[in-house]
Amino acid sequence: MKRDTKRTTIFTRRALLVGGAQLAALGGLAAKLYQVQVIDGSRYTTLAESNRVSSRLISPPRGRLLDRFGVPVAANKLNWRALLIAEQAGDVDATLENFNKLVPIADHERARIDREMRRHRRFIPITVREFLSWNEMASLEVNAPDLPGIVVDVGTTRLYPFGPALAHMIGYVAPPNEADVAQDTMLALPGMRIGRAGLEKFHDKALRGRAGAVQLEVNSVGRVIRELDRQEGVQGQTIQLTIDADLQKTVLDRLGDESASAVVMDCRNGEVLAMASNPSFDPSLFNSGVSQAQWLEWTKNRRAPLINKATSGLYAPGSTFKMVVAMAALESHAITASDTVNCPGYLDFGDRRFACWSKGGHGNMDLHGGLKNSCDVYFYEVARRTGIDRIAAMANRFGLAVPLDIELPGIRKGFMPTRAWRIGQGKAWNIGDTIVSGIGQGYMQLTPLSLATMVSRIATGRAVQPHLTRAIDGELQPGARPEDWPLLGVADRTLHAVRDGMWAVVNEQGGSAPLAKLDLPTMPGVQMAGKTGSAQVHNVTREQREHGYKSENQAWELRPNALFVCFAPYDQPRYAISLVVEHGNAGAAAAAPIARDIMQAVLLRDPVSRREPQRVADAAAPPVKLP
Repeated sequence: MKRDTKRTTIFTRRALLVGGAQLAALGGLAAKLYQVQVIDGSRYTTLAESNRVSSRLISPPRGRLLDRFGVPVAANKLNWRALLIAEQAGDVDATLENFNKLVPIADHERARIDREMRRHRRFIPITVREFLSWNEMASLEVNAPDLPGIVVDVGTTRLYPFGPALAHMIGYVAPPNEADVAQDTMLALPGMRIGRAGLEKFHDKALRGRAGAVQLEVNSVGRVIRELDRQEGVQGQTIQLTIDADLQKTVLDRLGDESASAVVMDCRNGEVLAMASNPSFDPSLFNSGVSQAQWLEWTKNRRAPLINKATSGLYAPGSTFKMVVAMAALESHAITASDTVNCPGYLDFGDRRFACWSKGGHGNMDLHGGLKNSCDVYFYEVARRTGIDRIAAMANRFGLAVPLDIELPGIRKGFMPTRAWRIGQGKAWNIGDTIVSGIGQGYMQLTPLSLATMVSRIATGRAVQPHLTRAIDGELQPGARPEDWPLLGVADRTLHAVRDGMWAVVNEQGGSAPLAKLDLPTMPGVQMAGKTGSAQVHNVTREQREHGYKSENQAWELRPNALFVCFAPYDQPRYAISLVVEHGNAGAAAAAPIARDIMQAVLLRDPVSRREPQRVADAAAPPVKLP
């Protein structure tokens, strides 16, 4: 009996020890399960989900630029591209080597990829190749198991439906550089572009939009099974411009092969309806990268296709400046409109002879006759009586050689000389400089845009500013009404005298620009006022003139620039035009007929009054209705 009791006691102790061990093991297991399922459950869920779900940001569609009728002039189109997510790739070099066997990667592209990998975090997608063809895309999808970290994605790229016709004004986009990404990390997203010129640059931040996100379910080798969730990025704002895209094409067609620029404005409120610079370039090339050969071709072209001549081309205005001289003289009472000057064909002052374009002279000229015949001697004398500082002040008042508030980066304001400027150079201003300034020669340099502003202000008497933005996301911008612009404060009689002289240039018998007269059978009675200009680009000596110098016989780059400015209708001014034909020789022969044809096209089209529905849809976004 004692032996059985002792054996039972030993068994019970062993059972307790075994039971305790089992209980401890079960407790530890329970604790571990609690740790895994409750405490760390969310973390393991996230890890499991991350193996199944690939999340990444997506770049937003860039905002659109529309013309005044809602026609897209800068839109978006679909773009298939290959992205690399280094975090999912493992051996990036091996992945890129396999990729290169299917879709070749150029050396400079591989160098770019390496730079971006060093610059960005490993979860940020890097563009390996853009603009994939259908066959390239299919090849990458079939070989996805050998390309871990490679994702074929569809985004958008910039589309310019009017190509070179609007290149200088619209500008272009290009991939961001390191400095750009440092300022805005969203620019690191694949497909993001930044405005580098024109309105694309000026409105860049408004056009960028906000990034979206997409979640994709993938298998163990990274192949996309399905899209789980997508939050689209917010597209950039829609900018409606003042320009008429079809009118722009008409203007460029009329310029033909000339190296020239033209600006068409609504002279009542400053809206720019067309701004042409010829020759031009294809802005879409900057989106994918300009080749060195193409760049050299552009930069070596003496007609400068990359320069917007309307805003950055600087020219002596020639006789188109005579209206400013006349207004400065009338407003300062240096002359009256009826005062006369005798023109024998030249003006001798000191030991210099200043020639008139008419060797035989014009006889006695008053202001009306001086403008009508573009008599140089008349304006030599008027400038001498008025003085350069009064002339410069009036030029500034009419928008010449002052900053113009237009939405284009890098525009040049031009230059208007004064006595103070000359003294600042350590030299004295002499009366001969004033005399040649009377016909728009000498030191002054002006842009076609400023000349269009000048003639708009002459036509309306208001301080209109040229502008290109009409509405943003449907909201009209300030400056659309004529009354938004203040009066210049110039006497009505002064403006009338100058307008009357400009009318005579085109319409009166003996005027200097008979080829500019309008011919509109459907619009009888509509007349245009204008002024010619022929500006020398190098000095012609008295000896050369006396020995039969003819500018048309000189090399192209030595011939005078041909200019013409005008407004119409004369009795109710609405449209203003400035035109410069580089080395066109004579404004009356080379520029006036072109300006006439452009004005006739503008009046018949009447873009200020007509309305037209949107006709071209954007591949990446629905049409936007604007007023």
